[in-house]
Amino acid sequence: MARVRLEEITKRYGEVTAVDDMNLAIEDGEFVTFVGPSGCGKSTTMETIAGLTMPTEGRVVIGDRDVTNAPPKDRGVSMVFQNIALFPHMDVYDNISFGLRLRKYEQVEIDRRVERAAEIVQLEGMMDRMPDEMSGGQRQRVAIARAIVRNPDVFLMDEPLANLDAKLRVHMRTELQRLHKELDTTIVYVTHDQAEAMTMSDRIAVMNAGELQQIAPPLECYNEPANLFVAGFIGSPGMNFLSGRVTDAGFESTHASLELDPESHGVEPDQAVTLGVRPEDVHLARNRDQADAPSRTLTMVADVLEPMGDEIFVYLLFDEDVETSAEGRGEGQLLMSVVPDADVAEDGRVDVVLDRSKVHLFDGETGDAICHGLTQAPARSEAE
Repeated sequence: MARVRLEEITKRYGEVTAVDDMNLAIEDGEFVTFVGPSGCGKSTTMETIAGLTMPTEGRVVIGDRDVTNAPPKDRGVSMVFQNIALFPHMDVYDNISFGLRLRKYEQVEIDRRVERAAEIVQLEGMMDRMPDEMSGGQRQRVAIARAIVRNPDVFLMDEPLANLDAKLRVHMRTELQRLHKELDTTIVYVTHDQAEAMTMSDRIAVMNAGELQQIAPPLECYNEPANLFVAGFIGSPGMNFLSGRVTDAGFESTHASLELDPESHGVEPDQAVTLGVRPEDVHLARNRDQADAPSRTLTMVADVLEPMGDEIFVYLLFDEDVETSAEGRGEGQLLMSVVPDADVAEDGRVDVVLDRSKVHLFDGETGDAICHGLTQAPARSEAE
């Protein structure tokens, strides 16, 4: 195991900055996942750790060694790629042992390591199979075993499950979690799939446009997003947003208002803010007791219903004349999650409440989080 430190890492390609001033410490035995949209810089960051890409500025430290200028073979890392890249003319044993044979290990040691790796990834009895005789999940386990036999300080995994079908991806997520517990080693993982990031990681590093947006445990990123980007990216479906301004009485937008005491929530009257609330924190008014702190009732129109089996997504409009966005989300719209037997009809009027304790406020200019959860506004006297 080894600690990984990225110190002021910047990578530029001409005028394009792929990674911008990245500072990050990954602890011994930690599973950290880089997640973000395509082109955000997550794979470039991993390649910099691996030594496949040289940073324009900054240092890479693995353990106690500055490896910024060290070749990949001297960094103590093993990498598993999206493209499994097994040798098609070699059986499982030869694929797994290939790197050890290149390094002239004794045959007894090779056999010991291959047997141990095969046991960890459950490939016993398959050593003489050829890659084209195996399923996608089995081939992926061979690639992981090939990395395990090197006993690396750090495992680097760049979207290793992206080419598998949905059911197999879920299975392999579980296998990777078991692998992490078995080896108790440092794993750095890259994915655009937030389900992988949320379910497997000790911490997730959310990236956008080459910049680190937030590094925290998955549920912290979900419940206390650092900014609008994290709030919208983490969670499926994403968070609802309403743009508005702060008044003396609270939050006011074109379509809705919410009482809050500006001073108690770190905002000022006339400040531009964005209100965020997740679909599961929008409740039918008749079920307001499901909310810890229900807001005043909002009357909306059910535009589209999406049955998902264990829940129904209801796309709500504040007004029938609201111009819907391509995603079915946007100003004047909310997405609500309800149980399958909820009595909601398309084009019908629906009364809903927001759970104030789960409402988020973001700065309207910077997008940075201001607060997570609203307390009740203080009672006003009759004189006021």
